[in-house]
Amino acid sequence: MAKYLCPGCGYHYDEALGEPHEGFASGTTFADLPEDFFCPDCAVRGKEDFELVEE
Repeated sequence: MAKYLCPGCGYHYDEALGEPHEGFASGTTFADLPEDFFCPDCAVRGKEDFELVEE
């Protein structure tokens, strides 16, 4: 499972954990997030801005 970083605020999306507060169960891959996904912490950076930091 991979981890992705929001370059704006440092939030990490961890595929193993998902983001339950946003409705994404553990194991939800970054590719499976909707195209209109925005950082749940800063709401500034979109999915296309996130950087892969760990595979």
